[in-house]
Amino acid sequence: MGWKLNKRGKPIIIDPGLHTLNKSEIWWVIKQRSLPTAFKLYTGSAWTILSRSFAEYCIIGWENLPRTLLLYYTNFVSSPEGYFQTVICNSEEYKNTTVNHDLHYITWDIPPKQHPRSLGPKDYRRMVLSNRPFARKFKNNNPVLNKIDRDLLKRRNGQYFSAGGWCSNDDARGCLNLQVEKYGVLKPGTGARRLRTLLKKLISAPHFAKRQCR
Repeated sequence: MGWKLNKRGKPIIIDPGLHTLNKSEIWWVIKQRSLPTAFKLYTGSAWTILSRSFAEYCIIGWENLPRTLLLYYTNFVSSPEGYFQTVICNSEEYKNTTVNHDLHYITWDIPPKQHPRSLGPKDYRRMVLSNRPFARKFKNNNPVLNKIDRDLLKRRNGQYFSAGGWCSNDDARGCLNLQVEKYGVLKPGTGARRLRTLLKKLISAPHFAKRQCR
């Protein structure tokens, strides 16, 4: 965790949102706690993809680690950036199953500010070439959102969802030519090929194992 050990690990906070209906600022407790010795703290992106097996382990874990860490992170600053990372990297069964990447395209100001830059049309080409399936952040009604809908997601005329491989109809809001036998059909498109390229690069990198749980 580096510098975050003292900034995140020692402070104690109380989040009123856990027991009230209205959102409010967190409360900072004056007294700090010592760093844990029973487990090592890890941090990372708040956006994670969990395997079903690991999710079940966090819910019905056959030993006490997930529940112990759940109590610890209740009073932790930015717990979504630490809970799952700390659970998986302290688990002998799962620590070697991690991929140190959140699949997001994000750009920062120089020097970095508290929040990332808002993406716009000038970022579109670099965003697509990054092969990352997610990106943030965007301002409401930014023209680049329409370009993403039109060119990447193939949405037309206010269509809410991208048509799946089972729909060959041109109607924007339905699949009139839907064939029952094609339910569940998935046809990889250019986006799937970009994602495959990224994942192949991530897991075949020479230092892949060394970057796990760092």
